[in-house]
Amino acid sequence: VAFVLDVKGNRDIYRMNADGTEVRQLTTTPAAETSPRWSPDGKKIVFISDRDGSNAGRVAAGEVYTMAADGTAVKRLTFLEKGEDDPSWSPDGRTILFTSQRDGNQEVYAMDVDGSDQRNLTNSPALDWNPFFSPDNKKIGFVTTRDGNREIYAMNPDGSSPVNLTNNPADDGSGMFTWSRDGKWLPFTSTRAGKRDIFVVGLDGTPPRNLTNTPDAEEDDPVWLPDGRILYLTDRDGNWELYAVNLDGTGLTNLTHNPANDTRGIRLYQTAAD
Repeated sequence: VAFVLDVKGNRDIYRMNADGTEVRQLTTTPAAETSPRWSPDGKKIVFISDRDGSNAGRVAAGEVYTMAADGTAVKRLTFLEKGEDDPSWSPDGRTILFTSQRDGNQEVYAMDVDGSDQRNLTNSPALDWNPFFSPDNKKIGFVTTRDGNREIYAMNPDGSSPVNLTNNPADDGSGMFTWSRDGKWLPFTSTRAGKRDIFVVGLDGTPPRNLTNTPDAEEDDPVWLPDGRILYLTDRDGNWELYAVNLDGTGLTNLTHNPANDTRGIRLYQTAAD
């Protein structure tokens, strides 16, 4: 597991075994290192760092770097100092997606893993962010404001044929989200029911379905568990807990059962290598 630890205002990237043993610090600069994502083969980590001083006025933005899984062989991939963020790998390990403000607004970019051939995939006057590949490498999902509110779109890997998957006047995609492992479903956060709920939409045209439907609680940050359930955060018990639910909305389970607020575990899980 790769994760970010903030010690006295300095964020660095660490790794540990899935059982919490052998914690090891990977970055040691006085700058902020964030957004670690494993390569598909588990040999590299892509991350964001403002060690060069470029954060474009944002809290978690800088330049895109890669490093070996042990923290060595650090390589800087972007050099425009325009607030790069949101890095992620393609399933075949050949492409890195990221967002950049180099064109005056936030766009989705792709580049080869060595930093070459950086290209704008969205080319929109709106804000585009949080890009991620489908498991079969054939689609890229992302969040955009091009319709006047936040929507989730999918496009081809070259940026062509963007399709609005959520298409609702409410804000969709306000939390983190990932594809299902079969590439057929997208869970996402939406305010269309009044407060944030977890919805799922099918890429075959199946309309979005509310899985949580809790008018007096908030849900956020859905990701897929290896067993096919959806893991997410909710405050339905009066504090933030980690819950899991089946794709059809059944099997709702509280996984943490603690009076403390469990708001970090979801982000920790998202950085875990399969």
